[in-house]
Amino acid sequence: MNTKTGSTVEGGLLIAVSLLLGLASIYLPVLGAVVEFFWAVPFTVLVIRHGLSRAITALVASTLLMFLFVGPVLALRLSIAFGPIGLAIGYCLQRKFNAVQIFIVTLGAAFAAQVLSMAFLFFVMDIDFVDTQVTMMREAFKDSFVLYSEMGVDQATIEQARASVEPTLSTMIMLMPTIVVLMALVNALVSYWASKKILRKLDVSMPEFPPFAEWRFPIGFLYLMGFALVGMYWGSTRDIELLSSMSINANVLAMLVGLIQGLSLISFAADRYHLSKLVRRMIYVVVFLNGLLLQAVAFTGLFDMYFDYRRRLTQKK
Repeated sequence: MNTKTGSTVEGGLLIAVSLLLGLASIYLPVLGAVVEFFWAVPFTVLVIRHGLSRAITALVASTLLMFLFVGPVLALRLSIAFGPIGLAIGYCLQRKFNAVQIFIVTLGAAFAAQVLSMAFLFFVMDIDFVDTQVTMMREAFKDSFVLYSEMGVDQATIEQARASVEPTLSTMIMLMPTIVVLMALVNALVSYWASKKILRKLDVSMPEFPPFAEWRFPIGFLYLMGFALVGMYWGSTRDIELLSSMSINANVLAMLVGLIQGLSLISFAADRYHLSKLVRRMIYVVVFLNGLLLQAVAFTGLFDMYFDYRRRLTQKK
């Protein structure tokens, strides 16, 4: 009985904490954007200590309470966007997953939450997420051109920049699936970091990631790039718009993963040759400031998935 009463009291306290965090994330002007990443941490704690079902019940209760203060729309948006992430992290910690497994599951939950949030905006609030973003960017470009004109920038230059706006927006629309994945990645990373900071205060340890120099991705991303290149060729030559769009998104995703592995390979080489932190940072800055070099690092990372350059460097006498 005491154990049951204690768990009920703890659950109530954590619901109260989540309510306060939710209100802070909505009403605080700038800090609220950061606070919302901490909102689901109480449910992570509940999963670890009392199980997934108790945490889901608390999530529903917290959402219903927020209805009273901020209305159903804002409450549901916050619950849908971050609730699954907190539950996923708690479930993984309860199951003793390693850091990589935790992050993969968290990323999957963040992506599902992102898709559900967009569906909620579209079907409940009648807001087209893509159209809203495009409209905002179009207005931002328009305001920028007005500002440039007032600053005395040559009109021909402004018109040339104005002509590139629509192709840029069309590319953004085409890359929307990749953008959604990147948004989910950011949510997963920040939520993982926030959970780690809070759980450490509660004497709950989260597993550490391997050193960056040891990061490797499956060879499937190299094959994905190959299929994407073929798809882009077929899509453009045979006028298959859907195939072309899917292939471009797949190519961008593969290149981003290749870039991460390429940077990891640079970190490995820097460790092997005992380069100082200053030299490493200079190398990273040079890579990110040079678009051609950035692509070269990405391709190197993709081919490293097959050739395993680290093993070759290790075996080299």
